[in-house]
Amino acid sequence: MIAQYPEETEARAARVCVGIATRGRPGQLAAMLANLAAQTLSPHAIMVCCTEPRDVGDVAADPSITLIYREPGLARQRNAILEAMPSDTDYVVFFDDDFYPDPRWLETVTEVFTSEPDIACITGYVIADGILGPGLSPEDALARIAAHDPSGNRRIEENESPYGCNMAFRRTAIAGLRFDERLVLYGWLEDRDFGALVAQRGGRRVKIGKAYGVHLGTKGGRVSGRKIGYSQVMNPVYLHRKSTMTTRQAIEQIGRNVMTNLVKSASPEPYVDRRGRLLGNLIAALDLLRLRLTPERAASL
Repeated sequence: MIAQYPEETEARAARVCVGIATRGRPGQLAAMLANLAAQTLSPHAIMVCCTEPRDVGDVAADPSITLIYREPGLARQRNAILEAMPSDTDYVVFFDDDFYPDPRWLETVTEVFTSEPDIACITGYVIADGILGPGLSPEDALARIAAHDPSGNRRIEENESPYGCNMAFRRTAIAGLRFDERLVLYGWLEDRDFGALVAQRGGRRVKIGKAYGVHLGTKGGRVSGRKIGYSQVMNPVYLHRKSTMTTRQAIEQIGRNVMTNLVKSASPEPYVDRRGRLLGNLIAALDLLRLRLTPERAASL
């Protein structure tokens, strides 16, 4: 079944709420928000969910930002944004605090939502992802965005799971849905799980090349290798039990992560705790052998 959603009325412009979950990176957050101000379509609301005042620093004095406080956890913090966003929001956009969107990102995504009313979820095109390496600087991000030619990538890719650093949802398509708070801390695969719930309702999930940006992959503020490693094994199994990942997807996800950690543990990158991740992989495997399906245990490792 393909869901159909009512188009925005012509009486007013579409209203976009941008939500950012952050913890422990006030400088990065401020820089990201400064870059966000260059968007050709101004958001109707910008909501930042943090865990304590020092997470946001001077951003707290900005009257254009709505601050929300919630206990740590990406899923929990994003849920706080969903619960607090203005009731007249048409589209909610989640950006990581280290994602730099092209200046037309919000305008482009809004145009696609408006022109294709059966689309429920849009993910943009990441032209460079620092999470795959040591990370990128804001200067790197801005230079890559300026040099990128979007004319060669105007396609819409169907049935694409959202990528948490830059994803947008039609509010009416996600009414009543929440991110799974059992996926604690960094929330490994929480975006895939949420996107699968949207798909189960019949909503189209797409990736568009015209909305692009750079994910810095800033390493500060992330959780330990052991915790991530545990989630790398436990979370796919948990999502498989929820029917938001297929058997093949879960096996491929676990196999890829464990093999990478195993191979690279002999000579790990300085910016990734491979041995800690491998130990977390093992702890999760032992829990599963004991028939313990406990994604929340990552928080106590």
